[in-house]
Amino acid sequence: MAIREIITVPNPLLKQVSKPVDKVDDALRELMDDMLETMYDAPGIGLAAIQIGEPVRVIVMDLQEKPEGAADDAEPVKNPRYFVNPEIIWKSEDTLPYEEGCLSIPEIYDEVQRPAHVKIRYLNYQGEQVEEEAKGLFAVCIQHEMDHLEGVLFIDHLSKLKRDRAVTKVKKLTRAA
Repeated sequence: MAIREIITVPNPLLKQVSKPVDKVDDALRELMDDMLETMYDAPGIGLAAIQIGEPVRVIVMDLQEKPEGAADDAEPVKNPRYFVNPEIIWKSEDTLPYEEGCLSIPEIYDEVQRPAHVKIRYLNYQGEQVEEEAKGLFAVCIQHEMDHLEGVLFIDHLSKLKRDRAVTKVKKLTRAA
């Protein structure tokens, strides 16, 4: 596994629509493993392949949670998830406001409204088709990452003024680094 560079705005790759994956094979699993290691290192909770310059419809995610009944100071348990060719097959009309951030837009956070509940279909790490429901943070995160596959960033859901300010701030941060 390797840690890859995460690209940031205004890199034009982030606006590219990702291509479907033909099959889940060892090469794709290696990419997913690299993505997961990169996401943990950043640190983040979700990463789309396009964020490391790979325009394929692949997402990794880990919404680590503490075990039920665990002490307050207990460490969250890693729960890596892999989504190949994910699609939303149903979404609720009710929405959930959530303050989002993005590894490709460092240090920028803002509230985005998204459907509170979605049903998704995807291939897992083994290439098996899965359908499941996502609510709360899982619903927010999967929709955020799936937006990346369409070339959409969370700041695209904001006003033009807020979006322009975010891009300007990230440009300054990356020049200073």
